[in-house]
Amino acid sequence: MRPNPIPPQPGQESVWDYPRPARLEDTKKSIRIIVNNIVLAETSKAKRVIETSHPPSYYIPSEDIKLEYLIETPKKTWCEWKGKCQYYDISIGDKYINNAAWRYFDPTSDFVTIQEYYAFYPSLMDACYVNDELVMSQPGDFYGGWITSDIVGPFKGSPGTMGW
Repeated sequence: MRPNPIPPQPGQESVWDYPRPARLEDTKKSIRIIVNNIVLAETSKAKRVIETSHPPSYYIPSEDIKLEYLIETPKKTWCEWKGKCQYYDISIGDKYINNAAWRYFDPTSDFVTIQEYYAFYPSLMDACYVNDELVMSQPGDFYGGWITSDIVGPFKGSPGTMGW
């Protein structure tokens, strides 16, 4: 059963107006990720994936990430929209985070431009920012959406929302 979308106010987007299947968009928003007092990633050349009921996931180009802190894991998944995905742990100082980032190493034709881009679970980072606004993470442990004040839901991910 579809929930009642929150009406967006001026300057806001509703995740219920996002498309299905998912769509990839360029964004000029400033993205910054902090882990263990280190700026792990910072860019104004990100891409975002939007999909009905999900806050955006941001993908950061590899040249704007301190890749020396990422460790490839054996975990691989497949997304019907985006393709084959590889996961990465993060190790910075005494902090180790399992399966904290991912990238599509064999993306579908609609998502081929994110092949050298990485996404991060905001719930596992110390802080993630969009245009200097601290991000809230999408509910649940399966999705990696970034919630900011310009995005309204309700959002998929909480218990009971899998059928949305």
